[in-house]
Amino acid sequence: MAPIPPPPGGVLWSLVGDIRTVLTLPAALTMQVAHPAVSAGVDDHSVYRTDPWGRGERSLVSLQLWVYGGEQAVEEGRRLRKLHRTIQGTDAHGRPYHALTPAHYAWVHATGFPVFQHTRRYLGRPFTPAQERQLYAEWLQVGRVLGIDDRDMPQTIEEFWPYYRKVLDNELEETVVVRELIATDRPLPAPDRGPRAVRWLLRLTWPVLLPRFVRFRRFVTIGLMPPDARRAIGLEWTDEQERRLRQFGRVVRFVVPLLPERLRFMPLARRARRAHRAARR
Repeated sequence: MAPIPPPPGGVLWSLVGDIRTVLTLPAALTMQVAHPAVSAGVDDHSVYRTDPWGRGERSLVSLQLWVYGGEQAVEEGRRLRKLHRTIQGTDAHGRPYHALTPAHYAWVHATGFPVFQHTRRYLGRPFTPAQERQLYAEWLQVGRVLGIDDRDMPQTIEEFWPYYRKVLDNELEETVVVRELIATDRPLPAPDRGPRAVRWLLRLTWPVLLPRFVRFRRFVTIGLMPPDARRAIGLEWTDEQERRLRQFGRVVRFVVPLLPERLRFMPLARRARRAHRAARR
């Protein structure tokens, strides 16, 4: 039987398509590549250096498909596993890796839950215990869509946290890819997506915008990462930065819920939500 994506109206249904999700992705990605095997795979095989905006857009679309794609969710899961079959090599410690090694593939997926849970405290209302359990159950459903076997992922929240802390204590480090993702002194091309006029304006103003953008990217990447993961990787975070993050979060919590759906939710999520409402009527 084919795996079933999370249900319409669930926690992920409202969470993943919200524009605030874009702010959370850098923290999850950085936690993923703090694992030496994952870092090596990205370092050796990803185009994140040569096509950072395209790579980010594809990741975001893929994430949306897992939740809103219906039958396409399963197809996307198969596509990703096929894509990762040839990703293998040797990590920085001389150890062989393969992208579909269950422990590595599961860790990449697992990072989503603690990041969603933690960032909610800044960017929205904290989850209730019941909502956290529903979120975890739905995230397990997404894992099945991605081809992750139940035996490779903790099946309850109570089992998840010991697994998570074990990875933090024994596996994570500040890898070369982590350092690049939080760097403020590396070249980054202007965004090449969107209407032509917008692309032109961004290219024109990019020398001024770039320093501000990379500082903001580092700020939200480290700040929205769960503190225990931040410490495990060795990333510094000050009390002053924490105060600024809380101020930023208050603005986001106030502004985003006031936005109309066409601005608050990403395109694939908007279409799925409209189709779901029409089907219910």
